[in-house]
Amino acid sequence: MASWRAAYAGLLPDGFLAGLSAGDQAATWAERIAAGGRLLVVEEAGTVVGFAAFAPDQLYALYLLPRCWGRGLGRALHDRVLGELSGDAVLWVLATNERAKAFYVRQGWRPDGETATETLGDITLDVVRFRRP
Repeated sequence: MASWRAAYAGLLPDGFLAGLSAGDQAATWAERIAAGGRLLVVEEAGTVVGFAAFAPDQLYALYLLPRCWGRGLGRALHDRVLGELSGDAVLWVLATNERAKAFYVRQGWRPDGETATETLGDITLDVVRFRRP
């Protein structure tokens, strides 16, 4: 949860971020994995410091603890996921998350013009779709 809170600090309300439950997130990832998704983790000294969740044609999430940002671990994890994706892949990014969008553009993803609105609890989020052939 620390990686999610750090990634969305200033982008989502503090109260919402503070109320996030690791159990709820674990249930969401378990459902996606049961439906054919995969999960890769990054460990340092036996501690999980990041993860990526994906399906054959979509990257759902890629998060690292803030202390791991800027060290190439995100790029390495991303590259590993790319090796597992098949064909034309997509991902969705919070429209206001400039850090994530810049990361994905550096990795060869491009916005394809598709947008959507998602709801998390009481919060409505605008997201944009990126595509990578």
